[in-house]
Amino acid sequence: MEPRKKRPNKQQDNSLVKNVAEEEKVQAQPEKQKKKKVFITETALRDAHQSIMATRMRTKDMLPVAELMDEVGYHSLEVWGGATFDACMRFLDEDPWQRLRELRKRFKKTKLQMLLRGQNLVGYRHYADDAVREFVKRAVGNGLDIIRVFDALNDLRNMEVAADQIKKEGCHLQMCISYTISPVHSLDSFAKLSQEMKNMGADSICIKDMAGLLSPVDAANLVRAIKEKTSLPVQVHCHYTSGMASMAYFAAIEAGADVVDCAISPLSMGTSQPATEAIVAALKGSEMDTGIELTKLVPIAEHFKKVKEENRSLVMGIEGVDVNVLIYQIPGGMYSNLVSQLKEQNALEKLHDVLEEVPKVRKEMGYPPLVTPTSQLVGTQATLNVLTGNRWKVVPKEVKNYFLGFYGRPPGKMDEEIKKIVIGEDEPIKGRPGEILEPELEKAREVMEPWIVEPEDVLSYVLFPAVAKDFLVRKYARETKRDVGLQEAIENVAYPV
Repeated sequence: MEPRKKRPNKQQDNSLVKNVAEEEKVQAQPEKQKKKKVFITETALRDAHQSIMATRMRTKDMLPVAELMDEVGYHSLEVWGGATFDACMRFLDEDPWQRLRELRKRFKKTKLQMLLRGQNLVGYRHYADDAVREFVKRAVGNGLDIIRVFDALNDLRNMEVAADQIKKEGCHLQMCISYTISPVHSLDSFAKLSQEMKNMGADSICIKDMAGLLSPVDAANLVRAIKEKTSLPVQVHCHYTSGMASMAYFAAIEAGADVVDCAISPLSMGTSQPATEAIVAALKGSEMDTGIELTKLVPIAEHFKKVKEENRSLVMGIEGVDVNVLIYQIPGGMYSNLVSQLKEQNALEKLHDVLEEVPKVRKEMGYPPLVTPTSQLVGTQATLNVLTGNRWKVVPKEVKNYFLGFYGRPPGKMDEEIKKIVIGEDEPIKGRPGEILEPELEKAREVMEPWIVEPEDVLSYVLFPAVAKDFLVRKYARETKRDVGLQEAIENVAYPV
């Protein structure tokens, strides 16, 4: 599918910005007429099922209620990005691009958005600039209205190419602060970061609290600081893991937040977001009323309750509150991964030792926020340190690349002794990580040329070659109705150099 025609930035359909501007006019009216509408982004179709159902919700589970969801009056629906791209091909035998197109067909009134990991796109490594720009073009062309961009290290250099292309496509650019707590993260540092994001062209700012660490007090202070620095719309995204998310939302809204991310009740709480119905009900009748009718949410909740029950074996994560998040600052998904790794090694009794090791490793690595991919790097290294009984004796290639600067600039200073152990005399790179990567689209086209059905297939292969080489040959066979000798074809697909 060819990208949709670019929309000039000056004609950008940016309803949130317009709504906030209209609200400012209302605020100038007499006290009795003041009313601040709060908007909700529904995460059921992306982050909620990624958090609760291991990213296994199928497109066929989404489509039956699409029209109902379109009538609710959401600010937007998060439908794409994160781990969904990988999971579609790896586990569901679905084309992620086709999912986006099918959803776009059905959502006539509601904006669709995605989560983009900056230079990592939807993968786990940095991709070349040509791949980043082409991915953004195709994503907007296939139906996205808002793209939320973040970087695990809050390194703006890792966001600049994606941000630039999003603006060129006339899409709403939401730049995201990966929220965490450490000696090098402060209210002032986050506020300064938001100002730099505005300078890069951000249309709105999102506070992304992936571990559920954002307290009500800090939420209010941070929203006010960002508003003061940027005057941009502010959206808040919290996971419920610590039990504070709903309180943080209310405090953030009172402080001026414009949008909060919620999940329909069957897919809410635990490691997901606060329940949509609960937030709607809590604000009902106040000057912060969302305008959403609870009766419209009931059939949607009933549908996803059935989907969840039908996939009960896939439901994982924390059902209640996890105190480990508050003590060790570990996101729910990272906690589950640590448990899984230790079970595989028959060493689950070492869990407490690993949990205590994580903050030490994080400090030595310069206090990276614990979100994909840095959460995997820190968690894996902590596990190895404990299991080997000799700290930093075994270091994965990915962790070494982190110390060499290939993931970006850490928020704090790395431990020089540990750095010496990990990289020896090697010199870390100085510039933006993405600029040292060779263009990769043409090589991928050459490799996959016999199996390309549409231009997006090349990007799928660039992002996940090992997974996509199997998937794309099967897709080719289905769509061309040809017997291509699948196993032989798959084996003959070469990996990119």
